Amino acid sequence: MRKASRLDRPTAYGLALILGGALGNVFDRIVSGAVTDFLDFYVGTLHWPAFNVADSAIVIGSGLLLISLLRPKQQTAGA
Repeated sequence: MRKASRLDRPTAYGLALILGGALGNVFDRIVSGAVTDFLDFYVGTLHWPAFNVADSAIVIGSGLLLISLLRPKQQTAGA
């Protein structure tokens, strides 16, 4: 936690979303015994797999971490 201020924003937000999503799924599992998927989408006859907000946070957080890894880092002067 002491080195969190050294993280760039996409990395910090990505890690926070992943941790929050994981904690949300753990909470759901403890309280109801299962993770409840409640977002269910259809496009015509095509069905997208059901998911919940915690799953969405994990996926978005992973995407932010991937963007952070692929983006070139700026070197500070004298480093």
